[in-house]
Amino acid sequence: MVAQLQNSDVLDTRFRSALDRMVERGRLQAYTAPADPHLELAAIMKKRDGETALLFTDVKGHDLPVVGNFLACQANCEAAFGVDFRSIRQFIGRALGDPRPPMRLEKAPVQQYIHKDDIDLGRMLPVLHHTAADSGRFITAGVVIVRDPETGVYNASYHRLQLVGSNRVAIKLDFGRHLRLAFERAQRRKTALPVAVCIGTDIALQYTAATMGSQMPEGADEIAVAGGLAGRALPVVQAVSQDLLVPAETEIVLEGRMLIDEVHLEGPFGEFVGYLSPEDNAPILEVTAVTHRDKPIYHAINGYGRETIMLRKYVLEASLLKVLQAAIPIVKDAEMTAGGLHRFHAVVQVEKKSAQHDGFQRNAIQAAFGALKDLDLVIVVDEDIDIRDPLDVEYALATRMEASRDLLVMPEGRGHEYVRIGRNGIRAKLGIDATVPFADKARFARCAFEPVSIDAAVLSADPALLRRRLGL
Repeated sequence: MVAQLQNSDVLDTRFRSALDRMVERGRLQAYTAPADPHLELAAIMKKRDGETALLFTDVKGHDLPVVGNFLACQANCEAAFGVDFRSIRQFIGRALGDPRPPMRLEKAPVQQYIHKDDIDLGRMLPVLHHTAADSGRFITAGVVIVRDPETGVYNASYHRLQLVGSNRVAIKLDFGRHLRLAFERAQRRKTALPVAVCIGTDIALQYTAATMGSQMPEGADEIAVAGGLAGRALPVVQAVSQDLLVPAETEIVLEGRMLIDEVHLEGPFGEFVGYLSPEDNAPILEVTAVTHRDKPIYHAINGYGRETIMLRKYVLEASLLKVLQAAIPIVKDAEMTAGGLHRFHAVVQVEKKSAQHDGFQRNAIQAAFGALKDLDLVIVVDEDIDIRDPLDVEYALATRMEASRDLLVMPEGRGHEYVRIGRNGIRAKLGIDATVPFADKARFARCAFEPVSIDAAVLSADPALLRRRLGL
């Protein structure tokens, strides 16, 4: 466990190193029965959602194993990084302020095997068909790397890819994302946009790719930012068919170019909010080369699964705390809750040390909505409330919140357009002040018990012993 990070702290964030640590800590299990990538494999992942990661060793129709539910819960993330979640947040927090330009190699594991001819993605890769309502097979865990054609800055981001031909995929582009900006600039220049899709890549790059919007400025080189997160320069190598650098120890890289004048219907697909996204036209990515290391591992993410949202949990918490603690002196911690998909709901912990701190908790609510546009609910609690225990948070609501004065509604705020209860992303935001005034803290103090330790050896569930002692 790392209590306080220094700029010199270094993490080994390589994909296989992360898997090895997960094996060591019992956070990866082998699924040895045959599993079909058509509907079955994703269903198994969903049934075990939020539990240990799964390695599917016998994938029907393919020699490649598949890793699923990789970073789908706190225990998996901590095992993968080898530090506790607070340290993960600290590493994320330092990333933008300490970018490390990549280290270029001449040879790399990811290019041990190179395929430029007869590319058939559906045959070569165990690409999943997730649900029966989806429009086809989707690559979901690929980190898409491009270099902006005008700024020259590297961008890394997650975008789903639907197979629509042997070497062609339709790539979903959301509005406001940096990849869409780079693609539109390529369109204005009338040149295709070189792309590399990294499957099974460095987890520092995976977390960097999950950072969006105001948390990742457009001018930030995200390969260098990933190096800042890891505390070391990421090794990269020149792509074999496109003018791009790619992470050297990635399992599989799809090189190609986004065509500026051709689209294909993409979707529907089961998204992280649990609904099917509608079909729409999407640009075509034409794959010009597939490279991979020896015995590659294919990484798959369920669209409607906990890994999708866990990838952004610590990124968003680090971003939220950076804003709140700079502006609001009493903020101690924040939790993006599971029920809010680690995106829409936050619990903020504050500590009032004088009457002058009264009111800052409400400033924190407003600052939180400004920091993360997708937040729709912010609950503020005192320092004695465990913000990671939903029961304790509900206790604060039950005993310290008075609805007539502690509910703060901000109408017509901008949120996420996938939340259907809103109006194309417009929705009221709710703040709940579940703190007590500083003068009343003693009156609201909870009963305190003596600190004790219990030896597990003294506990017994032996029926004979229990019946004998009970006189039964």
